[in-house]
Amino acid sequence: MEDFFEDESNDTKKTPVTKRLLFLTVLGTVVLMFIVCLIVFFATVRGAEQVLVPNVVGKHWSEALVEMQQKELYAKVQLRYTESDDEGMILNQSPIGGSITKAGSRVTLTISRGAVVSHVENYIGQNIDDVKMNLQTMFSGVKPLIILDTPSYKTDSSPAGTILAQTPPEGTAISSPVTVKLIVSRGAEAEMTKVPNYVGTSVSTFLKRIGSVKIVFDFSSHTAGKNEKPATITRQETPAEQSVKNYSRVTLDVALPENELDGKVYGIYYTSLPNYPTPVPVTVEISKNEKKTDVMSFNHTGGNFSIPYAAAHGSEIRVFAAGKEVAKSIID
Repeated sequence: MEDFFEDESNDTKKTPVTKRLLFLTVLGTVVLMFIVCLIVFFATVRGAEQVLVPNVVGKHWSEALVEMQQKELYAKVQLRYTESDDEGMILNQSPIGGSITKAGSRVTLTISRGAVVSHVENYIGQNIDDVKMNLQTMFSGVKPLIILDTPSYKTDSSPAGTILAQTPPEGTAISSPVTVKLIVSRGAEAEMTKVPNYVGTSVSTFLKRIGSVKIVFDFSSHTAGKNEKPATITRQETPAEQSVKNYSRVTLDVALPENELDGKVYGIYYTSLPNYPTPVPVTVEISKNEKKTDVMSFNHTGGNFSIPYAAAHGSEIRVFAAGKEVAKSIID
């Protein structure tokens, strides 16, 4: 019995030592795990390697991409038209060459798609308005490589506005901006009109009748002589009753008063209009202090434009063609 109780007493004394050892073991394990976790964490969140961005501007895209890969950088590609034949070349980059960035970052590369066009196309048979619209869309945002010159018009059986000929021809290579000259159809041969007799007609009467005939008038003038009535038409180049094609040009000469007449200034107004494939409505407004004093309406084919006027000093004359204001001036 004594031995039994003695052994039990010894076990009781050993118990605190065992518990302490177990506690230290667990604590050590936890600390070790914490340290391992910290090492793994910092190894994971440690920043990517810093690399130098190569300068690839002016290089071909295939060479540039290889350099990007060698630096563990990824290219974000943008394409853009240019004015020269440099298709596939790097135009610019972001970030720029020499910058420091992290491996795995993206570098934006702008690559040339080359010129929008490399040669002159065939415009014959197309409508001139469609060609103008297509070129405007094609060169949106870049310097145009094809510029349309003021077209020439001729009577033709083709619909009005149809392109009949072009210079330079189709296939002409483009290395710099090219001006293309076009010959455009006015439409089928016009009907005939008899020229009235305007000699002796006053300017005011003529202006009231100007829209009643299909003729385009050009005007010259001189100061009225002693035997001439001021503010009247004294000569016409095309004889009266002669038949001409509709909207042919007829020149009239006007005798202008040397000074104001009936409180009005007389003269000839000259300007230039765009050339139109078919006659367009033209309106001439004369106003004084923003109040209209005279309005004339007729059709015109464009080009050189002239018209006599009789208006108060300081009046404003405005010319509208096809619904748009094309010229204005103060009468002095």
